[in-house]
Amino acid sequence: MIAPRSWSTGRKLAVLGAVCALAAGGGAFAAAGPLAHASFASEATSPERSTPGLAFPVVAPAELDVSPADDAKPVNPAAPVTLKVSNGRIERAALTSGSGDAVEGTLSAGRSSWTASEPLKFNTRYAFTFSVVDAAGRKTNNTRSFSTVSAANEADAAIYPLDGMKVGVAQPLQITFSEPVLNRDAVEKAIKITSSSGQAGDFHWFSDTMVRYRPEVFWTANSTITMDMQLFGVDLGKGQIGNFNKLVTVHIGDKKLAVADAAAHTFSISINDQPAGSWPVTMGDQRFPSARGYLVLMEKHRYDHFVAASIGLKPGDPANYGELDVEYATRLTPSGEYIHQALDSALPYIGNTNVSHGCIGMTADRAAWVFNNMTSGDVVQVVNTEGDFANFDDGFGDWNIPWPQYAN
Repeated sequence: MIAPRSWSTGRKLAVLGAVCALAAGGGAFAAAGPLAHASFASEATSPERSTPGLAFPVVAPAELDVSPADDAKPVNPAAPVTLKVSNGRIERAALTSGSGDAVEGTLSAGRSSWTASEPLKFNTRYAFTFSVVDAAGRKTNNTRSFSTVSAANEADAAIYPLDGMKVGVAQPLQITFSEPVLNRDAVEKAIKITSSSGQAGDFHWFSDTMVRYRPEVFWTANSTITMDMQLFGVDLGKGQIGNFNKLVTVHIGDKKLAVADAAAHTFSISINDQPAGSWPVTMGDQRFPSARGYLVLMEKHRYDHFVAASIGLKPGDPANYGELDVEYATRLTPSGEYIHQALDSALPYIGNTNVSHGCIGMTADRAAWVFNNMTSGDVVQVVNTEGDFANFDDGFGDWNIPWPQYAN
């Protein structure tokens, strides 16, 4: 009687052990059935995992490449503002200034990148806010901020001739910067100058703030010059950043060239290489000889007021003329050389003696002709004078510099 009961108990235990082993061992059996995944949360609502789960693979987190870096300063306002996402997509992106102004941007077709499509402002703090969703649907919100270059490092420039002006064939193009330029090559590359005649030219730096451009020979008469300046964001050096882009168109008129001969006391004018007249003048005397070389006309005043003290003359000096008014004054140099109607006291000397303080004196009708028919950028070549060339900053003396030296 004892043996059968022992066999029955052992048989039951063996069967139970087999069932337990089956339940724990077979993978297909364990995962089968409608409630098999009930204990696993959705990946989109769970934290990112670095190891595989029992049923789901790891979803790589979204990776961000943001420029400028968070809290960057000073940022060049021409620098690109971009957001690039790997393993995810951009749901929303917004770039705004501290005053709330929005900067437009472009979202790529696959929503993997966003790029600002407008330039930034100087001296401004920006907030870059965006939402990114990874491949599992997890959303991340971010806000970065940065500040652009301060107003103290904002570089401007004055340009001459002005847009739309009509000037003579000898007019150099001049750009005067508000800050010193150290990166001259970068500035020159940012300025494209073209001529309707196909003339090429070159830059010449007269100082660290002023550069001019001219061709080897005078501009072609009745041509058009275009200056395309893309200087916004250009680093001038020492953190000074250009603040503008500008397109300037300059129209060149007829070729008007005068030759003023201090020995012959004549002023001869040609238009487009054809003689247009010659008449007597008086020029700078021995103490104040007229400057030699090419002098480019600068500005005109129907009436002007001359003051002897402005050229260093003091009371008691025999050459001191005090103050006087002149008519038909066409400026040749900032230092005070003009073409103008001669004073009554100088009229007897016109055509035979030089008695001026460097100016070219004419009769009223001839001075009026120059005033009415010549303009900025037209040129006078002064010959047979004992005067020196005008200094480079005393008007536009560019044509007195040999071309190999100018273009170097």
